Amino acid sequence: MAYTPTIRQAVGDVRRCLADIGITRQSSVLREHGRHEPSPDAPLVLVACSGGRDSLALASITATVCGTLGVRCGAVIVDHGLVAGSSAVADEAAGRCRGFGMDPVIVRRVVVPSTGAGTEADARSARYDALIETAIEYRAVAMLLAHTRDDQAETVLLGLLRTVGLDALAGMPRVIDRDGVLFARPFLDLTRRQTTEICETRGVEWWDDPTNGDAADEGGLSTDLPLRSRVRHALLPYLSHLTDTDLVEHLSRSAGFAQRDKDYIDERARSVYERVVNHPEDSSSNSPTVAARIDAAALGGEHPAIRGRVIARALAHAGAGASSRHVDAVDALVANWHGQGAVRLSSAYSACRQGHVILVCHDRVHENR
Repeated sequence: MAYTPTIRQAVGDVRRCLADIGITRQSSVLREHGRHEPSPDAPLVLVACSGGRDSLALASITATVCGTLGVRCGAVIVDHGLVAGSSAVADEAAGRCRGFGMDPVIVRRVVVPSTGAGTEADARSARYDALIETAIEYRAVAMLLAHTRDDQAETVLLGLLRTVGLDALAGMPRVIDRDGVLFARPFLDLTRRQTTEICETRGVEWWDDPTNGDAADEGGLSTDLPLRSRVRHALLPYLSHLTDTDLVEHLSRSAGFAQRDKDYIDERARSVYERVVNHPEDSSSNSPTVAARIDAAALGGEHPAIRGRVIARALAHAGAGASSRHVDAVDALVANWHGQGAVRLSSAYSACRQGHVILVCHDRVHENR
């Protein structure tokens, strides 16, 4: 099989990704070249595969790498049922993954609920739920996602359009623990053009999701397209032309530096959180329940970047969905308190300061009226 420079890069990226999360060669015997059958108790790595070029390229490369390491390699295909023929697409993707030698190959058919967040967000939530459930069921050590450098650049722009702060600039992390399942992205240094090349070189046919649209749809600006598709087909090409730079490369590299800084701040905030926040057990169903206690005196001496993260995490853990304005208002109770009243949060939650403690409360009586 031909090993082009792109395929060699992809193999190296997958190897490094697996090594970074502790997945290495299972036996010194496997130093010999060639594919090796893994033992039944070898670690299992799963690849989330949609049938598109990115995920099929990742599945193909990962199957090759795992075969040299003596690691089991499988795939999960989630059928959202949102486009005509999706069941057949899922089955075809499963067949290709089996052709790579992957085992197990699991097809999950899900019903995408309508939560009001939009079809794209609802589908993503349903997909992650299915991936997490499958990874836990099969005791996989990791789930690999096929996001590329292009996806990273799009995510940064989407983050800047939708929210504010360092988290938007950081884009997608290379590794993240979600509900006890380790997700990793080996291809963040590869472009979509390169994943296409991998598929073409290896003779792998792929499926293009019609909901992604293309530049022919009003120059990529059609409001019938998801926002990510408009960013992909219109905004990114326009900005690259305007600046005469490879904006995908620039944004993805910037995301790497921002992620490094974010990791440090998050770790610092996590340490402070454990020291200044506690969540009492629910003790009453007929009166306001204290969902979190924040030591305002201890938190007040921290940097605003740390305070904001601690507050946001405390509110999220308590179940009080909070915007940046809510976090800023609670932060004022910490760092600029002059006797102001309670901060009203969403879902019948509030935060008030009593002495040196901020209480995050849930008014169940109010909620049930």
